[in-house]
Amino acid sequence: MTGLKTMAATEQPIILQRADPWVYKHDDGFYYFTASVPEYDRIEVRRASTIAGLAEAEPIVAWRKHETGMMSANIWAPEIHFIDGKWYIYYAAARTTETNDGLFDHRMFVLENESANPLEGEWVEKGQIKTMWESFALDATTFEHRGTRYLVWAQKDPDIKGNSNLYIAPMENPWTLAADGVMLTTPEYDWEVIGFLVNEGAAVVKRDGRIFISYSASATNHHYCMGLLEASEDADLMDPASWAKAPQPVLKTDEAIGLFGPGHNSFTKSEDGEDDILVFHARTYKEIVGDPLYDPNRHTFVRKLQWSADGKPIFE
Repeated sequence: MTGLKTMAATEQPIILQRADPWVYKHDDGFYYFTASVPEYDRIEVRRASTIAGLAEAEPIVAWRKHETGMMSANIWAPEIHFIDGKWYIYYAAARTTETNDGLFDHRMFVLENESANPLEGEWVEKGQIKTMWESFALDATTFEHRGTRYLVWAQKDPDIKGNSNLYIAPMENPWTLAADGVMLTTPEYDWEVIGFLVNEGAAVVKRDGRIFISYSASATNHHYCMGLLEASEDADLMDPASWAKAPQPVLKTDEAIGLFGPGHNSFTKSEDGEDDILVFHARTYKEIVGDPLYDPNRHTFVRKLQWSADGKPIFE
């Protein structure tokens, strides 16, 4: 694919100040892009006929946060999907209170748009995705496998130490779970528990009979990094034993090339459909003043995803 290669010191972000980037390639010939904006106050969508073209594409505001109550603060990590003829955006939002800004009080929500072009039409709130607990929850992603649609998300189990684990559940419709979720992974390795005990930001890619779920771990500074789960396409995806977890991070800070805290990725396809493309955010410097969540300079990077001889994705 033109302009994409393995990591090199010359690699530059394609979109500045857009964290948690999500790129969806649709059958209308367009790539659709959404991400967290630095103000955390709205959801934007843009499109272009090429991945590189997303950099200059004009975004439209699909939705803005509420003034009060739930969905009034910290709008994080939107994803856009096309499901059964309609567009959906999954996102996390918190509430503004008198004592704080809702940090770490997130829940997951869904928007729906019936327009053929999601930059047009009306985005309708479908409400909160209800899970097993009324607790911190975010980073919902969805995929279909053999006739069943699944949701994968991050949530705080009140009985487990830490900030978030990853869960999977089948879906009744694009905004409702069909059953309780099961836990796929909890932070356990040293690289998953720096600053915060975090597994979040899941994304799914399939290849040659296997299903891979990438995810992000640790605090959102230079310690942020990516891990990987995998299962056979023939396995029971609701059985945690079906999933193998890589013991080492698959993408992490590389000071030699000026890439810090890479994570919260998505996957898409090249224009010719031949290559898998990795989309992720990272900073270009290490030292951050204040809370990393309020440093705006997590930028969107894109590179070709490589594959090893034994069929595993290579992120670096």
